[in-house]
Amino acid sequence: MSRRAPLRSMRPIQMLPNLMTLGAICAGLTSVRFAFDGNAGLSMSLIVLAAVLDGLDGTVARLLKSESEIGAELDSLADFVNFGVAPGLLLYLWALQSGRSAGWIAVLIFAICCAMRLARYNVMSRKEPGKKQMYFSGVPAPGGALLVLMPLVLARVLPEIFQPVLHTFAGIWLVLVGMMMISTIPTPSPKLLKVSRDKAAYVMVASVGLIAAFFTYPWPVVLAVELGYLAILARFALRRKHLIPEEN
Repeated sequence: MSRRAPLRSMRPIQMLPNLMTLGAICAGLTSVRFAFDGNAGLSMSLIVLAAVLDGLDGTVARLLKSESEIGAELDSLADFVNFGVAPGLLLYLWALQSGRSAGWIAVLIFAICCAMRLARYNVMSRKEPGKKQMYFSGVPAPGGALLVLMPLVLARVLPEIFQPVLHTFAGIWLVLVGMMMISTIPTPSPKLLKVSRDKAAYVMVASVGLIAAFFTYPWPVVLAVELGYLAILARFALRRKHLIPEEN
C-alpha cells in the first residue's frame, strides 16, 4: 500500500492571495445586493474594488511564492461573479428592466461571453504555464466589466443626453462589449506597464490623487478611465498587424 505524500505546511501570510480572491468575490456579491437596494454608486464602487483585488492577488501570490491550483480556480470563479454577473445585473436593474426580455437577453449574452473569455484564458494558461503574456486576445474580463458600466456612468454625468436613450444604448453596449471580450483583437497586458525608478514617486502621487478623486467624484473619474481605456484599445486595434497577441 502506497503512502500518502505529506501535506506541505504554509505560513499564514501565504494565505493572503486566496483571502484577497475571496474578498473580491464578497465585493462582487455585495455589489449585487446594493444594486437591488438601489445604490448604484456603491454597487459600482464594489465592482471597482473587486477589479483592484483581482489585479493584486496574482502579484501577491508570486511575491509570496504561494501560487496554487486552488488559487487559480478561485480566481477564475471570482472573475465570472465579479465581472460577468455583477455588472450585468447592475445594468439590468438600472437601465434594462423596462425592456424585460430583450434587456435580459443582452445580460445573458454578456455573461456568456465573459464565461467563454475566462475559459479560453484558462485553457491557454494550462497549455503554456509560466509564459508571460504581454498582449491579450480580446478585452479581459475586468476591462469588460469596466467598459460595460459606461451607459450608467454617462447617464449620471450627462443625464439630459443619455437618460432618454439609456435603455437602448445599454442593451446594445452590453452585447458589443461581450463581443469585444471574445474577439481576437490584441489588448495590452498589465505586464507592459513599466515605471522607471526616477518617476516612481510621481506615479505614486498620481495614484493617490486618482483614488482621492474617485471617492470625491466617482462618476466623472470612472468615465475618464473608461474613455482612456477605449482609446488604448483603439490604438492597439489599429496596430493589430504589427502585434502578435498571446492567446488568453
